[in-house]
Amino acid sequence: MKTPKTWFITGASRGFGLDITKAVLASGDQVVATVRSKANELAAQFNNNPGLFVVTMDVTNQQQVNQAVQASIAHFGSVDVLVNNAGYGLLAGIEEATDEEVKQNYEVNVFGTLNVIRSVLPQMRKQRSGHVINISSVGGLGAYIGWGLYGSTKFAIEGITEGLAMELAPLGIHATVVAPGFFRTNFLDETSLISSKQIITDYAGTVGAMRDFAAKANNQQPGDPKKLAAAFVKLAASENPPIHLPLGNDTLKRFRDKTAAFEQDITNWYDTITGTDHDDVAAKALAL
Repeated sequence: MKTPKTWFITGASRGFGLDITKAVLASGDQVVATVRSKANELAAQFNNNPGLFVVTMDVTNQQQVNQAVQASIAHFGSVDVLVNNAGYGLLAGIEEATDEEVKQNYEVNVFGTLNVIRSVLPQMRKQRSGHVINISSVGGLGAYIGWGLYGSTKFAIEGITEGLAMELAPLGIHATVVAPGFFRTNFLDETSLISSKQIITDYAGTVGAMRDFAAKANNQQPGDPKKLAAAFVKLAASENPPIHLPLGNDTLKRFRDKTAAFEQDITNWYDTITGTDHDDVAAKALAL
């Protein structure tokens, strides 16, 4: 991969996107930072750094995405690292959320990610190098009360990235899905988090309690976004990056707890799990 590398970072105006942009520029690489509006304000924030190219783009609009990627390649010559960061949270009980609320969350978090991947990959395939980094969540490793629908968008990102990594490996391109835990960003602010309009009182002790917890936890999260940004720079510099990268002690604990729960289910249901093959297949397996 060439030096300096060119990064394409979606949702770069704030939160993880902004912190990653700062860390990448400090490392000496170049950044294409995408925003939905106020591109000049972001450029001015970095004193119009020549290593920063800000483009206006909505990830849900494939035409805008294509134009932004082509403008970036014309400006810097390539895209070497893609960070799919744009997205937002949906806090709702499964029954509470409307179709429109769920579909819009998928439109941004899943289909928006796919739009950018589809637009960037032709150039990465041409140069036979690159790294696609998709941001998931601790909620993409294990569901939480009130976060099941949002988490399902991140479960999708986990699966998409796993498949993508296998498809791209023969072409010299890496794919990694990063699952952050609770970091002190604006994720729990009203500007980044949507709660379902419908509230069902039967879920007051579960989903309602989670809404209260989220409000109290805002700005108290354990994760440091600047340290996360440094981890992204390290990840992109690796010659052998992982497919999965959980970030944060809370994420690691969630991953280990879920793995242990899976193993316990397998132990409890082993005979049922292994007893569903055709008899001739089972006999052959025993013979081996």
